Amino acid sequence: MFIDRARIQVTAGDGGNGKVSFKRAKGMPKGGPNGGDGGKGGDVILAVDEGLNTLIDFRGIYDWKAENGDGGGNKQCTGAGAPDRIVRVPAGTIVFNEDTGEQIVDLGPGDSFIIAKGGKGGFGNEHFKNAVNQAPRTASPGEPGEIFALNLELKVIAELGLVGLPNAGKSTFLKSVTRADPKIANYPFTTLSPQLGIAMLDPARRVVIADIPGLIEGAADGAGLGHDFLRHIERTEIIVHVLDAVPDNARSAAENYRNIRQELLDYSSELAEKREMIALNKLDLMTPEDQQEAIDALRTELQLDANQEIFAISGATGFGCIEMLEAAWKLLHGDEVQAGW
Repeated sequence: MFIDRARIQVTAGDGGNGKVSFKRAKGMPKGGPNGGDGGKGGDVILAVDEGLNTLIDFRGIYDWKAENGDGGGNKQCTGAGAPDRIVRVPAGTIVFNEDTGEQIVDLGPGDSFIIAKGGKGGFGNEHFKNAVNQAPRTASPGEPGEIFALNLELKVIAELGLVGLPNAGKSTFLKSVTRADPKIANYPFTTLSPQLGIAMLDPARRVVIADIPGLIEGAADGAGLGHDFLRHIERTEIIVHVLDAVPDNARSAAENYRNIRQELLDYSSELAEKREMIALNKLDLMTPEDQQEAIDALRTELQLDANQEIFAISGATGFGCIEMLEAAWKLLHGDEVQAGW
């Protein structure tokens, strides 16, 4: 489970102002007041959209405002109320008041919640008529809408979980295909906590990817931070084995794959049975002939069926990365063009 956060401000609409006007008719030069009331300002409503699974749509958009109500009209016509502003959020979004830290609401599937109420419309001058003042020239302004600064928090389940030995190039791949900015360097254990990124295949299709810190032998027994890392993998839908095509641990890519598979099995048989993909990384360091030789050797050593694909990629150059994500999309969603985004 990964925590996605966003800060926003919601501003409901102000109520419309009341109207000062008087009846005007033939034979009635000094008619009574007939100013209408202002319309109600729009509410801001948080509504769960079950097609969403991150808060990425709030990046770069802080203010979410509803419209103001219209002012009152002549002949006691009430101003039009403003439409509500619907702000769509994923199920599981928890909303906090930024100023107080108070939890306001935990939104589940199908939920909606009025987070900021629009102001009431002001009174037209007809309301101010009395025995003393038969022709009031007074109307009241609309009430202001509510304004709140909010913190949104979402526990995200990643669709793809990148696993591999330390320094296999997972962070480089994640940075290549998403806006995530993981720490990257040429030494093991650079990533010390899971990193989350969103890969956008096109405006309608996004894939949530988690870079799980490098696993080592004994992870299932708690070596390093093994148990913590493996728990994160449990909450991903597809495991992507990122294998170094030029490993520096004197073992072949196939041996490293089998070691990671064994750690998954030792931790949980369910984990070992998750759907998986195999990506042979760092192929930019090889000639085209050596690339094909490495792919063939891995396929032979792992005794893979013809329909089990090995994805040749380079996180450093982007080679093959989009093709692999397209294949992942098909595994996740079939031939859907859009998955509710």
